[in-house]
Amino acid sequence: MTKKLLTLLLLIYPCLSLAAQDAAEIVKRANDKINGEKSSYSEMKMTIVRPDWERTLEFKNWTKGREYALTLITAPARDRGQSFLKRGSEMWSWNPTISRMIKLPPSMMSQGWMGSDYTNDDILNESSVVDDYIHELAGEEEIEGRLCYRIKMTAKEDAAVVWGHQVRWIDKDDYLFMKAELYDEDGYLVRTELGKNLKIMDGRLIPTILEIIPEDEEGHKTVVEIEKIEFNIPVEDDFFSQQNLKRVR
Repeated sequence: MTKKLLTLLLLIYPCLSLAAQDAAEIVKRANDKINGEKSSYSEMKMTIVRPDWERTLEFKNWTKGREYALTLITAPARDRGQSFLKRGSEMWSWNPTISRMIKLPPSMMSQGWMGSDYTNDDILNESSVVDDYIHELAGEEEIEGRLCYRIKMTAKEDAAVVWGHQVRWIDKDDYLFMKAELYDEDGYLVRTELGKNLKIMDGRLIPTILEIIPEDEEGHKTVVEIEKIEFNIPVEDDFFSQQNLKRVR
């Protein structure tokens, strides 16, 4: 290897490493902003839109890091009391109508949650946009009048994720997830997500509406609206238990 080529490689590789590090840090900052650096509590409304009908669910959601998540459906009446729990890599659902608890296998993570375009993986935070992907800065683009980083995220080989790769647009000023495209393992676009209706909630600016649009199903979409959110709340690990899954309100 010539001295000139060696010098060129030494100049290039630190730049590539820095770019990858920057992309990962951007995704982490955006993820922490919407999910809380340590924990969160939120109340949300989800509207499932189909060509011939619409259905609305309301639910509460508690999270602590990546390890713990608990979701409780509060409306409509026929679904009230159903709950979902994640502890580490294990997940369960509880149906009070039939008094039955079911352990969810990893194969169910890609299935639609409660018949929506939102997946079980989305609601239980099984995969991590920070830890399970390799991040790459892929340019800049304006979304809804806000200049965004365009970041390609390729799933790591050993990661148990639903998506083969993602492209996310993150606002440069406030680190907001403004848009995402999610692709399967074969590289086909499965769905698009749009962050809308920016508001200050619990002291931070966030998109309060997430619109999920499947690629190949015309007239289908799911709209998730954050009605209340609190970040970094005090919550103990034992809150996320099978016993609490049955009695949380």
